Amino acid sequence: MVVSTTDLSAQHNDPSFTSLWEELNWRGLIQVSTDPDALRAALDGEPITYYCGFDPTASSLHLGHLVQLLLLRRLQLAGHHPIGLVGGSTGLIGDPRQTSERVLNSRETVAEWVDLLREQVQRFLSFEGENPARMVNNLDWTSQLSAIDFLRDIGKNFRVGTMIKKDIVAKRLNSEEGISYTEFSYQILQGLDFLNLYRQYGCVLQTGGSDQWGNLTSGTDLVRKTEGATVHAIGTPLITNSDGTKFGKSEGNAIWLNPELTSPYAFYQFWLNTADADAVDRLKVFTFRTREEIEELGRLTEAEPHRREAQRVLASDVNTLVHGGEATRQAIEASAAVFGRGSFEDLDAATLTAVADALPGTTVATGTDLSVVDMLVATGLSDSKSAARRTLKEGGVSVNNHKVAGEDAVISAQDLLHGRFALLRRGKKNLAAVTVAP
Repeated sequence: MVVSTTDLSAQHNDPSFTSLWEELNWRGLIQVSTDPDALRAALDGEPITYYCGFDPTASSLHLGHLVQLLLLRRLQLAGHHPIGLVGGSTGLIGDPRQTSERVLNSRETVAEWVDLLREQVQRFLSFEGENPARMVNNLDWTSQLSAIDFLRDIGKNFRVGTMIKKDIVAKRLNSEEGISYTEFSYQILQGLDFLNLYRQYGCVLQTGGSDQWGNLTSGTDLVRKTEGATVHAIGTPLITNSDGTKFGKSEGNAIWLNPELTSPYAFYQFWLNTADADAVDRLKVFTFRTREEIEELGRLTEAEPHRREAQRVLASDVNTLVHGGEATRQAIEASAAVFGRGSFEDLDAATLTAVADALPGTTVATGTDLSVVDMLVATGLSDSKSAARRTLKEGGVSVNNHKVAGEDAVISAQDLLHGRFALLRRGKKNLAAVTVAP
C-alpha cells in the first residue's frame, strides 16, 4: 500500500536544526559525499530531484536497504523530489560482491522480484502533493540500447585504470576467483542510470551505501563528461553494532522487510534487543523522533537502563514504519504475553505462529487432549514426568498464561488458540509452544 500524503505529513524534519544538511550529519547519515558545501546549499535551497536504486537480487529488501528508504523519505519530507529506482537490468547482472561471483538469476525471476521490491519502496514515499515520488525501472532504457551503442556512447567515457581502482573491483582482482567482465561492467550501468535520470528528470543527487561509493561516483563522473554538469552523491555509513558485529543479522539470518520472511513479531524483537550502547544511534538513523526526544531517551537509558525505554520506542517506531500500526500492536501485545504480562488470546494467527517459531516447543498430532505432564517433558520444560508432576503440584505451570493444577491436567481442544497453539509456562521465565499439526 502506498503511503498517503496524510500519513507522511505526520512526520516532519526536526525544526531544531538550522539546515537539513546539519540534521543528516547529526543523525550520522553521511559518511562520504561529493561536495559538502554544494550539497548543503542544494538541500537547503529550491527543491531538487534525487534518487536511490535497489537491485532485485532477492525477493525482499532487508535492513541494510531501510537506511536508504528512510533517507529517501526524509528528503521528500523536506520538499525534494524522490525517484525510487528498481534495477530490472542491473538486477540481471548484480553488483560485485566482496567474495565471489554472483549466480545470475533468470529473467523471469528478476522481473518477479522487481515487482515485489517496487511495492516495498513505494510504501515509504508519497505519490501525491507538490513533490510526488516517481518509480522507474532501468530496464526501460537499457533494453533499448545495443551493445555497439553502449560501447560507443557510454563505455568510451570510462577509463579502465580508474575502474580497476574502485575498492570492490580491486579486492576481486586480487582474489583467486578474480572478476568477470559482466560484474566489472556493473559500474558503467549504474553510471548510465544517473545520466538517464539527469537527462529525463533533472536528477542531480544519488544516495547509497558508502560501500557503493565507486558505483555512485561512476554516475557523477559520467554526467560531468557527457553533459558538462555537476551532480552529487551521498554515501551513508554501513551500520555496525558497538561490539563490532554486523548490524541487521539475527542468529546469522538477514532481517527482511517482507513480513512473510521476517514476521512483524520477530522484527519487533530484533529492535527491542538493541544494546543500550547502540539505542540512541539507531533512533537517529531509523526513526523520525526529534533531537530533543532522542536525547531525552538517551538520558533515560543511561539513568534507568532496566526500563529499556529507548528500545521500546525504537522497536515500536520502526515496526510501524515497516509493517503498520496493527501489526505493531500485535507484536507489542505478544511481547507482553511472552513475559507473562498479557494475554495470548487476542493475538492473530500470524503473530502466534511467529511466537511459536521463536520458542522451544513440540509439534503433536491433532485429535486428542494433551497431558500437561507429557507436554512439559516433550517441550523440554521438565526433565522427567516426576519433575513435571512436582511442578504442577507446586502450582508452577500455566497454559496460555492461565494457571493449571493437578497431575491429570490436560490441554484440551478449547485451550488451543486458533485451533493450533498452546503456550506452556513453567515458573515465570520458562516458556514453550505446543503446536498441533494442521
